[in-house]
Amino acid sequence: MLSKKTKYGLKALTYIARSKSDLPVPVGEIAESENIPQKFLESILLTLRKSGVLGSKKGKHGGYYLRKEPSEIKMTDVMRVLEGPIAMVPCVSLNFYEKCDDCPDENLCSVHKLMIQVRDNTLQVFRNTTLADLSS
Repeated sequence: MLSKKTKYGLKALTYIARSKSDLPVPVGEIAESENIPQKFLESILLTLRKSGVLGSKKGKHGGYYLRKEPSEIKMTDVMRVLEGPIAMVPCVSLNFYEKCDDCPDENLCSVHKLMIQVRDNTLQVFRNTTLADLSS
């Protein structure tokens, strides 16, 4: 299930991408418009800034802005920053692999085979979707 952190992060990024102004978008504006608790949103946007997806500016006309064009921001990057590993179980993760304690042989494990299919199909959707696709 998608966490609220990721859901709110996607909504905030989409809001920023749709912004018509060249000025950074204030956190309060995003929170109010998207019905996101402001303190929680500040934490999410800070995470996205630290990962390089967003930039920020302080002061009177401060807020957040995209560091790349929306068409260059892939959902694989956003999901990994906000949600963590894309794979549902660690034994099929491409970036965060861990062997399962309860599985003597991954090659014979029916759950492993199924989760590889789920991971691959999920990755295909995330790799082929950009912020521009969400904000159009």
